[in-house]
This record gives sequence, C-alpha cells and structure tokens, in this order.
Amino acid sequence: MKFKKPQSLQNIASLLNIEFVGDANFEILGINEIHVVEKGDMVFVDHPKYYEKALNSAATTILINKKVTCPEGKALLISDDPFRDFNKITKYFNPFIASKESISESATIGEGTVIQPNVFVGNNVKIGKNCVIHPNVTIYDQTIIGNNVTIHANTVLGADAFYYKKRPEGYDKLISGGRVVLEDNVDLGASCTIDRGVSGDTTIKKGTKIDNQVHVGHDTIIGEKCLIASQTGIAGCVIIEDEVTIWGQVGTNSGITIGKGAIILGQTGVTKSVAGGKSYFGTPISESREKLKEMAEIKQFLKERKKS
Repeated sequence: MKFKKPQSLQNIASLLNIEFVGDANFEILGINEIHVVEKGDMVFVDHPKYYEKALNSAATTILINKKVTCPEGKALLISDDPFRDFNKITKYFNPFIASKESISESATIGEGTVIQPNVFVGNNVKIGKNCVIHPNVTIYDQTIIGNNVTIHANTVLGADAFYYKKRPEGYDKLISGGRVVLEDNVDLGASCTIDRGVSGDTTIKKGTKIDNQVHVGHDTIIGEKCLIASQTGIAGCVIIEDEVTIWGQVGTNSGITIGKGAIILGQTGVTKSVAGGKSYFGTPISESREKLKEMAEIKQFLKERKKS
C-alpha cells in the first residue's frame, strides 16, 4: 500500500507515538508485507525469528518491537506492538468509507460494459471495456478490472484477508489495505471469492479462466492463461505461474509456488512448491506417475499379503 505522498519518519513516529532511529526526515513511501516489500516501504516484525529477514529485506523502514542495530541506509520505528501499529497506519491512510449507493460515484466503468441488477461496485473501482458483471456480484473498494472480463453471479472481489494474531483475549485481525486486480480477458465463475491483499495486490493475470466456487487468498498471484476448476481453495501469498491447470477440489498451503505449465489433478493437496511442466497428484503432493505407481504397489502388496 503506497501513501498518496511520501511521509517522514518523524511523522509516522508521531502518529504512532513511538520512538524512532534514523533521520527525522527519512522518507517512507508506503507499507508492505515482507514478501512484497520494495525500497521506500515499511515492514513490521514482532518475532525474533524474523528480525534478520525483515532487517535485510528491501524495506527501508522496519517497525520492530526491540531496539536493534539499524542497518545502514535504513530507519527503525520502535513499538511495543508492531501488529497493532501497522493496523493504525492502514486505518489512517486507507480508512473504510461506507458506500451510499449500489454503484459508487467514484467508480469508473468502461464503454460497452454491462452491469446486471443488484451488483455492488465500491469506491474508486475501475472496470474496463466490454465486461459483463452478472447479478449479485460484489466488488469492494479499489478493485481494478481490465477489459473483456466476465464475472458470474454472487462472486465477491475484495473481502478481507484471513490473517489474525492470537491474543490472550482472542484473535486480533490484521486490517487489509490492498486490492484485487483482474487483468484483461479473465473469466470468473459463480460464487467465487477473491480476497484483497493485506498491503499489496491479489492479482489474476490475462486470459485466466476460473470455475465456480473457487477461493483465492490474499496477495496471491495467478499467472496468464491458467485454468482453475471448481471448489479449489488457494491460500494466501501463493504464486501460480503461467498456463497452470488446476482441477477440482485442490487445496494449497500458503507461500508456495506452482511452476509454469504444471497440471494439478483433482483433490490434490499442494503442500509444497512444485516445478512447472509436470503433472501432480495426491496428498502429500508428488508427480502423478510416481503417486499412481505407489498406489498400484500398495494394492499389489495388500493382495499378496491377503493370499498368504
């Protein structure tokens, strides 16, 4: 999530009422999660296990819960609760604004696009040319939709990320300030749910086709010309490269990569990253030929044992 204009280290520290380490005028351009940070971004870290990763990331400002040596060319914000303060920043720079109409006045809709009855289009949504948005679709604020996109009934774009921190009193939600981006020629089936990024974008690239009842988690990137069949659940922060085929009822772990041209057969659990150009099956996942061979060998073993 980029700020509309650069903020100084001192401004952010004053907003949060916390200490800082570095030049008071040090520029902060936005906030992001660790896997998508860029130079100028702020990232938060609240566990010693991830201190080194955050300090050595592309982020130039680190919101951290311990005074540590500040890397050269970077700045620190010292907080007793970085998770809480990251939420404060999101709320301040990207506040929730309730809509007053079904299609927001701030939305832009391209020539030739058809919006069916009972569609909700939120604030600052951009929809391209020659799209068809079927009844009861909900498009949350800031969503970007390209040209020639079809979205079938009851699909939801931009619901919050499923991201919580466990507290003694219950679960504390990390507020989502990111977007959903659909590129040109994407088709979404009925009753799909595409969650927004926490601070970046959940992106579905050109020419990808998604069946009914598919869930895509926050900050996931789906490449060009992919096919994803119904009842698939894709976790957050997944990278699916171009021309991947995923058949029905597949589930994935978060943070994995599926390589270009891979085929994931139905009901597979994608528990780890897999290379492109191969077919996969089973839980835990393995190449489909190997898995089917294993199953045949087990079947033969059980048959022989029964005879004996």
